[in-house]
Amino acid sequence: MLPITGGVCATCGERLFSPYAVADGHNYSEPQCGMCRRIEPLFARAAAYGSYESGLRELIHLLKFGGVRPAANALGRMLAEAITRLEPEFPSEGVVVVPVPLHRTKLRQRGFNQAEMIAHAALKNNPARDRLRLCPGVLDRTRETASQIGLTSHQRRENLRGAFRAVQREVVQGREVLVVDDVFTTGATVSECARVLRRAGATKVWVATVARTLKISAQHAEIRPLEDTDESTEPVPLAKAVGI
Repeated sequence: MLPITGGVCATCGERLFSPYAVADGHNYSEPQCGMCRRIEPLFARAAAYGSYESGLRELIHLLKFGGVRPAANALGRMLAEAITRLEPEFPSEGVVVVPVPLHRTKLRQRGFNQAEMIAHAALKNNPARDRLRLCPGVLDRTRETASQIGLTSHQRRENLRGAFRAVQREVVQGREVLVVDDVFTTGATVSECARVLRRAGATKVWVATVARTLKISAQHAEIRPLEDTDESTEPVPLAKAVGI
């Protein structure tokens, strides 16, 4: 479970396939992927600790689907590292940390929100935690969304349109916000959260996740019906490896 290395987009964190990622005639200070050059994301920058595969994927499933809550501590340490990459750009007054919420039905079924649990653990492991204010009640998930499996990026965005609302607008008005989640797949979920937060008055939105799906690794990954869904209860033999 090593951190992501090599060339990635300075904005969304996607793997860059070429060292010449900046198009001719554009004066970008840092390399960007083609998508971020064509369509400016709703968030300022996204950072992830590692690639969503192998051991890291299994550890996330251990918490998310297996209910092994101590796994949140290991994942929190990884999220703290991702946040650290963004911290030099945070304002002096700090940021509001908003975990991606679950719909109340899913929350009752699972018994916890894995994004919130991981965020709590991450702040404990972050030396600058006094500048990070965790506010899990800012966003509400107003409806359950259909499975994202097999959907294009555009279909995923449409599937999530209107799925969130800001219920504590006063907390984010005039502030910068850090959205945190377990996995960044296509960015549809965090982008919709960013859209809602900006409409609620947030001046800027950052994104930090434990893992990110990278295109270059997806080409070699085993295909499983699991992306962005809560449908697996497959046990994973990883607890001993991470000391839980």
